[in-house]
Amino acid sequence: MLPWCHFNDELGIGRNGAKRGTVASPHTSQRQPSRHELKRARKAATGAFVGTSLEFYDFYIYATASALVFGTVFFPENENPFIGTMSAFAVFGVGFLARPLGAIVIGHIGDRQGRKKALIISLMMMGIATFLIGFIPGYDTIGLWAPAALVLLRLIQGFAIGGEWGGAALISTESAPEGRVNFFGAFTQLGSPAGTVMSSGMFALVGLGGQEVLEAWAWRIPFWFAGVLVVVGLILRVRLEESPVFKRAVGEHEKRKLPFIEVFRKEWKSVLAGVLLVAHGIGGFYVTGTLFLSYATQGEGLDSSPLLIGQTIAAASSFVTFPIVAAMADKLGERRVLIASAVLVIIFAAPHFLVVASGNYVLISLMLVVTQTVGAGAWVCIPGFLGRAFAPETRYTGISLAYQIASILFGGILPSVGAAILAVTAGGVLGPVLILAGLAVLVMIGAILVHRIVKEREAA
Repeated sequence: MLPWCHFNDELGIGRNGAKRGTVASPHTSQRQPSRHELKRARKAATGAFVGTSLEFYDFYIYATASALVFGTVFFPENENPFIGTMSAFAVFGVGFLARPLGAIVIGHIGDRQGRKKALIISLMMMGIATFLIGFIPGYDTIGLWAPAALVLLRLIQGFAIGGEWGGAALISTESAPEGRVNFFGAFTQLGSPAGTVMSSGMFALVGLGGQEVLEAWAWRIPFWFAGVLVVVGLILRVRLEESPVFKRAVGEHEKRKLPFIEVFRKEWKSVLAGVLLVAHGIGGFYVTGTLFLSYATQGEGLDSSPLLIGQTIAAASSFVTFPIVAAMADKLGERRVLIASAVLVIIFAAPHFLVVASGNYVLISLMLVVTQTVGAGAWVCIPGFLGRAFAPETRYTGISLAYQIASILFGGILPSVGAAILAVTAGGVLGPVLILAGLAVLVMIGAILVHRIVKEREAA
């Protein structure tokens, strides 16, 4: 067993002084989990990991394609290359508009009929929409129908994503044995670097034929690969056990007829605090990844292939750093780790972009690894920490809404704003650096607010 598997960082369920039907603090004392509890937790964590890997793979391949080819394939040519990229990012943002609706509808299913059923629905919709994007003809072939079809599939994809992350976060943390919330919750967050590894790796491979081949047809291959991931994910998810927290909540509490109404009425503070908490986890990728890629290739003229390889290496390093950070969160508390991570993000914001001027791909890759590492704390602690800010009967809806509202603000709008800033400033770095630092400040505020809400809930 890996050494970090022995650290204590997970959800306690109804023990050590916690109210039945609620989640105990991960920093309480614990008993030794049974073999069945460990097996259930591992299956849940694996199912969550595969699903969120597909989720982030789906969106990262679109983000990468937007930066590299979609401006040419789906939109009229323009003398300023940033304008086509900005148009592609605008369609990218359209998918985020459907996310809150997906959070409400799929969250409703998850809070009333179970986490497992909701997760299967979200996975199928998400994967099929991504697969079909790979078949859309370009603008030169069918004109405006090309971006129109892209918008439609983006809306379907966004709706499905709306209920994916929240369910995965809950199935992994609510199924975990006592005292290991952050460790098992980290598997949900590992879907982000896994999706990055797969998407960057796929585009690095298909990009070996050159930009002309990539724009002609090779960009479609990463989207078709999503079909394989859907099959794997479904096999794992149909074998999941339902969350014990959900089953206990069903037995002890009356189901809410409309969970999202309850969330808006009684838990809106938790939603707002959650939006701030995940600001860097969502927006930081698009600044340090997608906008960075646009800046380096279109602004500084660097080759995209070694940059994609560097991003792949940086994402892969998370499989080491995430469990370590999760262990630190168990020992020190999520709030401290989140704030420390945010401070480090601010420190390394400018170097992340300024290193491009060196033209040294090895040095750039090293900086990508450093940035990924220091930002880990602002991402890996979120599932268990934010989940404890909501009641079990509305938790799926609440955590999904917080995450998806943040996705619109920091994932859907931010890339277009960032691309516009690059276009106006002719590729200057000040705008992206300030955006990245601002996201880190929001995380600090969110961590403080969520900590207070959790303390009040656990004391009640």
